[in-house]
Amino acid sequence: MLRSGSVTELHVAEFFAGIGLARLGLEAAGAEVLWANDISAKKSAMYRTHFGEEDTEHSFHLGDLGDVRSEDMPSHIDLAWASFPCTDLSLAGTRGGLRGSSSSAFWHFIKRISGMGISRPKVIAIENVTAFVSSRTGRDIRFAIKALNGLGYSVDLLSMDARRFVPQSRPRLFMIAMLEPPQSAAVESPLRPKFLQHLFDDEELLTHQGFVPEPPPLLRAGLTALADDIPATDDRWWGESKVLKFTDSLSELQLSRLQSLKSEDATVFRTAYRRMRSGVARWEMRPDDIAGCLRTASGGSSRQAMVRVGGGEVRIRWMTTTEYAKLMGAQGYVMNGVSQQDAYFGFGDAVCVPVVKWLTENYLIPYSSSCNVQSLSEWDGLNAASA
Repeated sequence: MLRSGSVTELHVAEFFAGIGLARLGLEAAGAEVLWANDISAKKSAMYRTHFGEEDTEHSFHLGDLGDVRSEDMPSHIDLAWASFPCTDLSLAGTRGGLRGSSSSAFWHFIKRISGMGISRPKVIAIENVTAFVSSRTGRDIRFAIKALNGLGYSVDLLSMDARRFVPQSRPRLFMIAMLEPPQSAAVESPLRPKFLQHLFDDEELLTHQGFVPEPPPLLRAGLTALADDIPATDDRWWGESKVLKFTDSLSELQLSRLQSLKSEDATVFRTAYRRMRSGVARWEMRPDDIAGCLRTASGGSSRQAMVRVGGGEVRIRWMTTTEYAKLMGAQGYVMNGVSQQDAYFGFGDAVCVPVVKWLTENYLIPYSSSCNVQSLSEWDGLNAASA
């Protein structure tokens, strides 16, 4: 952690900014986001709705990152945050990898950083799905690390689930690239699981393992407490025939699970998804008080239903946009005039706010503060002392 009384002003450029949830986490940790970019006009509109049109200390560049020029950006940034499109990397996507039509935007990011020359940021944080590691039998993640190595960066890799902070299962990969990596010995951490180890062992890749403290434990519950309180008379609750179609599509195990919860006195919420099983669309309900991973609202399995069950009754509705926001750690996000579909898309395609805050406070800012102490080895000592 930072020494008492020290001040680190971390200036950030937010690439692929979406609706600005990375900015919320970064600024909650004390960083200052000066510039952002995204190609989506709808996401840009949500960003501006929340942060305000008259954000004079911040510049938003709407358009293709490939068209961004050096003069479009601040003269100095310490950290580049990039949550580039996961469409071609996700197990639910095309699996076209970094050659795909969307995820290939990664190479525009590399080109933009390269074009900054000696002014390039000392730290880069890249967020994406954990399936990035296996994309095209592991070739894509190696290409990405080598591209960063070619710009002078050593790369650390972390896997963190948003479930450590919110009741949503949302594992994500974080690549932390540094021009001057800490020279500490490798430290075991639950944030570096076995599926990442082969990358650290690859002698062709320049990697490091910086100090990170023990993260919060995975939550085991919280969805029921988070759910919106919607009256039984509200027309968002499904009608009897739609609920019957839901229950009829359940497997024997799923139906048994639902009936067991229905017989309990306590009322709980469970999320459910549509899945294709042997060519047949079926509903499947999670067994725990945790939401599944939020996705963009397109495709048959993307939207989650909220099942309220207990006290002898079952009620079902779609998850609300405010529940989406809460599950992303963005309570109070301003959505005035934003369509429901745009909100689903914006939140489902974003990064969880408290995850960004934790990484910034516990890794990015302490590393950046090393430039204000005598050496990176001193930074390692400060972190080890705070563990």
